[in-house]
Amino acid sequence: MSELMDDLRWRGLVYQETDADGLADIIEKEKISLYCGVDPTADSMHIGHLLPFLTLRRFQNHGHRPIVLVGGATGLIGDPSGKKEERKLQTLEQVEKNVQGLKKQLEQIFDFSGENGALLTNNFEWVGSMDLITFLRDYGKHIGVNYMLAKDIVSSRLESGISFTEFTYTILQAIDFYQLYENWNCKLQIGGSDQWGNITTGLEMIRKIAGEGAKAYGMTIPLVTKADGTKFGKTESGAIWLDPVKTTPYEFYQFWMNTADADVVKYLKLFTFLDRTAIEELEQSVQSEPHLRKAQRTLAEEMTRLIHGEKALQQAIRITEALFSGNIAALNADEIEQGLKDVPTHVHKEGEETGLVEILVKAKISPSKRQAREDIQNGAISINGERITDLHYVLEDKDKLGGKFTVIRRGKKKYHLIQYQ
Repeated sequence: MSELMDDLRWRGLVYQETDADGLADIIEKEKISLYCGVDPTADSMHIGHLLPFLTLRRFQNHGHRPIVLVGGATGLIGDPSGKKEERKLQTLEQVEKNVQGLKKQLEQIFDFSGENGALLTNNFEWVGSMDLITFLRDYGKHIGVNYMLAKDIVSSRLESGISFTEFTYTILQAIDFYQLYENWNCKLQIGGSDQWGNITTGLEMIRKIAGEGAKAYGMTIPLVTKADGTKFGKTESGAIWLDPVKTTPYEFYQFWMNTADADVVKYLKLFTFLDRTAIEELEQSVQSEPHLRKAQRTLAEEMTRLIHGEKALQQAIRITEALFSGNIAALNADEIEQGLKDVPTHVHKEGEETGLVEILVKAKISPSKRQAREDIQNGAISINGERITDLHYVLEDKDKLGGKFTVIRRGKKKYHLIQYQ
């Protein structure tokens, strides 16, 4: 077995293969091109999209050439995989906007320079201009209806109903694999476990058009699950996006930091590029000194650096440390906005009362003036990390961090944000 395939299996990244021996042999003997695709159903990917692309990057690290395909055409149709009903069709303008968003994120993951630099493609290049007759005669002719009906992606929808549009999706993806095989000598497609049917249809298309001697392969990656049975990548606030506006780098960092001990070693294997020795050392740390959370910190740092860069990682660490220590004044306005994005916020308008007691009541930090006074006297109120016990304290410009915010904490953990207008 090749070193690469051995590593992929150790990490738990191999779920299904069309020809395990053939694939291991070809990647041992030559440097191949291989691809993975994503449809632009949104203007950002979320962490559920990451694993196939990170696996593609592992191939690149071993000298193979990754082809990253953004489905500008298939995104206009909609993949029926895992869906119980028809997707809402998107406009061409929306798909193009989404394509640009995804390209930016993919460029963060792959190296596009050098001899095996990644190639970014869009299937709209060959599907967008294809006429119906060409689609039916050159491609549709090679894929039987019975063959398609046997696919899980189609059969699972027969009872609830599937349109001809989505029924043909698997043929469109098969065309992608054939086009990349023919024009870029692409020998392998990888994807999530839900893409097995689409991948094997592509291999069927290649076999029918290029002949029985055509050498192409398919591989899927397992669905990521959590030890407690809940869905990976989802939080109370929703999906964890790669777009820093939808999910801030601090929130992204915290997601990985909050990984359970039962899951962290598995995630280090699946998502990071740390070698076996480093991961095994962290595994030992989880067992012998779990309170230090070294594995979680390493996971959070590796993933945030990969997706958002070193500067955003350092900012996320700074926010984390400031919130933990209570040293809020060390943060700038942007960092406060990231770190306290989801805390209760009160908008304070110019000319309104700035006495601390009045603000505590108006911002609903304390339920009454009497309680507000008690909170202040008891030392339960901190402004920008500094405890205030003066009942007559008035908020001034010096209390406005970055000229925009004042952070009030009641007790040990209840943060509130005062935003000035």
